[in-house]
Amino acid sequence: MTRLTLAASALLASAALAVADPVQSGLPVGKRPGPYSFLVATGPQRGQQTCYVCEQHEGGKPAAVVFARSLSDPLGKLLARLDAAGAGKSATGYKVWMTQLAPSADLDALAAWSQKQGLKGVPVGAYEGVVGPPAYRLSADADVTVLLFVKTQVVANFAFRRGELTDKAIDEVLGATPKLFEAK
Repeated sequence: MTRLTLAASALLASAALAVADPVQSGLPVGKRPGPYSFLVATGPQRGQQTCYVCEQHEGGKPAAVVFARSLSDPLGKLLARLDAAGAGKSATGYKVWMTQLAPSADLDALAAWSQKQGLKGVPVGAYEGVVGPPAYRLSADADVTVLLFVKTQVVANFAFRRGELTDKAIDEVLGATPKLFEAK
């Protein structure tokens, strides 16, 4: 029985360590985000396939793109804070948007969630396919992936499993936003 107990304890300990490892998702720092289109649920482009990456690459404008598998209040808080990070920097062309990864788009539900979160300046939409844009290599374990890019290069990448998007995690993401506005 002692061997069985020790083996079970070792297995549980290694499983706990594996879960504690940070999830890797999305393009690494230094890579160029490729174009992808998604169906916009809010704002003047509602119902249209749009490629904001394409728009941001013109002129090397800064952006924060958030891929999400599920909608939550912490996700809404992250988007609102990312949007606020660009206050006073409109001349840079900074844009924030959220792309939900879903088998099919439910624009009405996305718009209702966005309104509940108070996201007036942050477009949200859906990419129809739970894997996401293939070139982005989004992990199935990541509930939320955040990519910050400027001048066609990723400058920061964050990924969170379901339940990991805490206030501390949001602060960590916001701590990287100054990289978007550094003169180089």
